[in-house]
Amino acid sequence: MTFDTLGLRPALLSRLAEAELTTPTPIQTQAIPLAMEGRDVMGLAQTGTGKTLAFGLPIADALLASAEKADPKSARALILAPTRELAKQIADNLKAILQNAHLRVGLVVGGASINAQAQRMERGMHILVATPGRLIDLMNRRAIDLSKTRYLVLDEADQMLDLGFIHDLRKIAKVVPENRQTLLFSATMPKLMEEIAGAFLNDPVRVQVSPPGKTADKIDQSIVFVSTASKQDALVDLLDQHRDELALVFTRTKHGADKLMKKLDQAGFAAGAIHGNKSQGQRNRALQEFKDGTIRILVATDVAARGIDIPDVRHVYNFDLPNVPDNYVHRIGRTARAGRDGRAVSFCAPEDMGELRDIEKVIGQEIKTLSGERPTGGGHHRKPTGRRGRNGPGRPQGAGQNNGQGRGKGGNRGGNPAKQGKPQGQQTAKPKGNRQRRRKSGGQQSAA
Repeated sequence: MTFDTLGLRPALLSRLAEAELTTPTPIQTQAIPLAMEGRDVMGLAQTGTGKTLAFGLPIADALLASAEKADPKSARALILAPTRELAKQIADNLKAILQNAHLRVGLVVGGASINAQAQRMERGMHILVATPGRLIDLMNRRAIDLSKTRYLVLDEADQMLDLGFIHDLRKIAKVVPENRQTLLFSATMPKLMEEIAGAFLNDPVRVQVSPPGKTADKIDQSIVFVSTASKQDALVDLLDQHRDELALVFTRTKHGADKLMKKLDQAGFAAGAIHGNKSQGQRNRALQEFKDGTIRILVATDVAARGIDIPDVRHVYNFDLPNVPDNYVHRIGRTARAGRDGRAVSFCAPEDMGELRDIEKVIGQEIKTLSGERPTGGGHHRKPTGRRGRNGPGRPQGAGQNNGQGRGKGGNRGGNPAKQGKPQGQQTAKPKGNRQRRRKSGGQQSAA
C-alpha cells in the first residue's frame, strides 16, 4: 500500500513524495482511513511507528478541504502532548509536511515566553500543538478560545497520565465542543486509560499494531549485572567501543544526569545533558548538538524518553533502570527508528532486581545477559515513596522528573496509575453523566 491509495489530497501527496515518504506504516494504514471517515480513533502502537502522520495527515486533509480561516485566538485542531520536546517534534513534522499549504501550525509549551505565545495566538491557528499545563495557563488568561476546535488529539496519552495531567485534560475536555472528532494514541494501555477513553471519545474504533509493552524487533537488548559502584566504569568501557556513534544514556534523577555527564566529559567524551531543570533554550541546544553530532552522548531523564526522534541514535543505555516498567519500552524506543537497527544495554545492580523483573514481565521476555551473573532469587524491590502532589500520589523517591511545562507545581509525575491504583484520599473522578456527544450533522465536515 502507498499513501496514494489512502485518498489524501494531491497537495499532501506531493509533500510526502518530496520527503521521500511513499509507504505508510501499519498504524498509518489503519488509522488514516478511519479518521478520514470522521470516526473517533484509539490507536495503540509503540514509539517510532509514525503516529504523528497517522493523526496529522487526516486532520490536515480535512482542514484543506474546508478552507476555513482560523479565527483570532482559536485553533481548529488541538494536539496535546506530554512534554515540550515531543510537542516541538510534532509541530516541526507537521510544518514540514504542510509547507506552502496555507495552514498555520502553532506551538505553546512551558519554558518559553507566555506573552509571546499569547501574542502569536491573536491571529489564530489551524493546528495548535500544546502541552496541557501551558495551554491551561493561556486559557486562564483568555488568550486561547477552544470553542471552535473541531479536532482533538491526545498523543502519548499514557505518559500524560503518568505526569499527572488527568485534571488538566478534564478541564480542556469541558471547553472543547462535544461534536468534535477525537483521536487518542498511546504506547501502553493502563487501567485509567479506559476512563480517559470514555470521557473523551465517542464510539471509538480501536486500532493496534503491536501489543502494549512490545519492544521494536530490531533492538538488540542486553543486561550488564554489576554493582552500583562499578556502573560508571562499565558504561565508559562500552561507550569507548563506539565513540563515533550517537548514544543516549538514561538516569533516574536530574542530579544524576548532570553528575554522569560531567564524569563522561572528564573521560574524554563529547557529552551533554537534558532534563526538567534545564531551560527550554538549553534543552533545544542540547538536542540540536546531539542531532548534528557536536556531542555524541546525551544523558537524559525520562522527560526526554518520548521527545527524541533522531534516527541516527544507535545505542541506548539504561544507567539506572526506570521505576515505572513501561518507561523501559519508551526509553529503548529511541533507537532502531525508521527501520534501522539499534542496541539497548541496561545496568542492573543487586538492589535493582525488582525493577528488572517488572520490566521483563511487561515486555514478556527475559533480557539476555551481556556480562556479569544474574542473581538467583532475592533482590530488593524499592517501593515507590515520596510526597503527594495536587494530582495524587507523589513521584517515586529519586524519580526526579519534571513535567516539562515549567509550571512549578507538584503532581503525579512519576507514578503509574495502572500499578498504584486509587491513592488514599483521592477520588477517581468519572465523567459526569453519560456524556452523550451529538453526532456530526450532515452539513459538517466529517473527514479528519
